Amino acid sequence: MAANAVSHASGVSRAPKSKSPLRLSIERFFHSPLAVAGLVMLVAIVFVTVFAPLFTHFSPSQPDIMNTDSPPTALHPLGTDGSGYDNLARVLYGGRVDLTVAFCAAMMTMVIGTLYGGVSGFFGGFIDTLMMRFVDVMLNFPFISLVLIVEAVFNTSSEWVLILIVGITAWPGPARLIRGVFLQLREQDYVVGARTVGCGNWRIILRHMLPNAMSFIIVLVSFQVAAYVGLDAALSYLGLGVPPNVASWGGILNTSTGYMSLRTEPYAWVPPAVMIVLTILSVNFIGDGLRDAFDPQTRT
Repeated sequence: MAANAVSHASGVSRAPKSKSPLRLSIERFFHSPLAVAGLVMLVAIVFVTVFAPLFTHFSPSQPDIMNTDSPPTALHPLGTDGSGYDNLARVLYGGRVDLTVAFCAAMMTMVIGTLYGGVSGFFGGFIDTLMMRFVDVMLNFPFISLVLIVEAVFNTSSEWVLILIVGITAWPGPARLIRGVFLQLREQDYVVGARTVGCGNWRIILRHMLPNAMSFIIVLVSFQVAAYVGLDAALSYLGLGVPPNVASWGGILNTSTGYMSLRTEPYAWVPPAVMIVLTILSVNFIGDGLRDAFDPQTRT
């Protein structure tokens, strides 16, 4: 009461506390219905895949050889495939593989691309030219051929091999985009000021430029995740992804490509196809929301 009386008596009103740019971006994100819907959808998909044992007591790797090609029943809600695997279990557990590949490959790609593109954009000149020519070579590297070569050399195919291959081949695209961002950032006043006071190059890159590029990097990661979900499903569908005995959405579609299966067994291939579509849509909605939240001027 005394403090209020003093403030009123002095005629000085307390100014409202300003919000940080991060808090404003978060508020803008949650004001987007599609972004929130995408976030809720993705959380639900992650939940049912991580906690798959709550929804089925069957293992995706233990077939019921006495109950193959079964239609939906109370015991097997989505039926079984030709090997006796429970379709519901493979759909739920298969999401773990697809999401692991997508998120880990996206993070690996962005770490390499950010470091490479950031260094190229920061130094510019001859260094930038030389590094970008190597990027041009990598952009034309045959991805499918590398998958086949690595699987033949190591005589194995797993999600970690796929993550490694994607990580060492898919970084040039993000690197080129991030290089453009760093070319703009290096001309900003705070970078020029940091050089003036004697800050080292790596300190400027890591402490001043990288934090200001994080909004762009976060948005790019979200779109990379969506792309890699589709890539993993496509490779598994073609038989170039994880082994057939490992449940994945693309692998399930691969076992249901027969003409009769497509016509008479929609319960086998529709659920994994729906999960792939919903995952890609949800991540894209989140990416659009993040882009609008961090850069409101991009909204139309």
